[in-house]
Amino acid sequence: MKIAFQMDPIGPINIDADSTFRIAEEAQARGHELFYYTPDHLAFEEGKITARGHSLKVQRVKGDHAILGPLEKVDLADYDVVWLRQDPPFDMHYITTTHLLDRLAGKTLVVNDPFWVRNYPEKLLVLSFPDLTPPTAIARDLETLREFRAKHGDVILKPLYGNGGAGVFKLDENDRNLSSLHELFTGFSREPLIVQKYLPAVSKGDKRVILVDGEPVGAINRVPAEGEVRSNMHVGGRPEKIALTDRDREICAAIGPLLKEKGQVFVGIDVIGDWLTEINVTSPTGIQELERFDGVNIAEKIWVAIEARCAAMSA
Repeated sequence: MKIAFQMDPIGPINIDADSTFRIAEEAQARGHELFYYTPDHLAFEEGKITARGHSLKVQRVKGDHAILGPLEKVDLADYDVVWLRQDPPFDMHYITTTHLLDRLAGKTLVVNDPFWVRNYPEKLLVLSFPDLTPPTAIARDLETLREFRAKHGDVILKPLYGNGGAGVFKLDENDRNLSSLHELFTGFSREPLIVQKYLPAVSKGDKRVILVDGEPVGAINRVPAEGEVRSNMHVGGRPEKIALTDRDREICAAIGPLLKEKGQVFVGIDVIGDWLTEINVTSPTGIQELERFDGVNIAEKIWVAIEARCAAMSA
């Protein structure tokens, strides 16, 4: 098949951790033809969705992991699969790319389905499952945030469309910085904030469970660095081997059918203790760590699911 990757610049990636690299590596091993472009080179031109980029070959050689062909413009309707893999922030630039990729529907399989990526950003889809999530509020209004903290004590405050642990704060019930943080965030953004009841179990780790076509395939535990509340690996969180619990499987059984129905093939959910905190559909990570811990080819499972979907489209 012909596979296109819409992603951030491929040069600086860490080939030992980057999930997009692993997905591309597996695609190449399966005989698929690869093309790479960055989101700023996606365009709508007189009814066509085009991209300027390069043919791509990957190799597990640090510093020489991407072999690019000459710059060329392609019609993405000629491709079997387009991967939507750039990292957030989930801003209007990101959202616009989902609108453009929507126009490939019926011609090209876009993974994850851009319509539902746009409508199911990580911190909002969880609102559909209140029985699985900790107490949560989304508001720009300072008084609402104050009332929530007064009710629940220690809380986590973070930007609604952030990623990688950026801008995440723990505020205990006596912390006096809520007003200042609200002023800071609202001073440069019109977006609301999300606040959740603090879960002490995060000290033991924030579990990333990976689902493929709605089914859990494994998990890694991300343990915060000493002195940190955030467990994201971007900010020093340590990955550990961990097994799926009955509660993890219960959460996956509740959300999995919806993810599969809406074309969310590769999803990473975050679980702290017994609670679901995020459903990551934009550009989830964790494949390589899970493969090393469990000795399972997760990228293969992803491609088996995609190839089945492409076969169904062709039929």
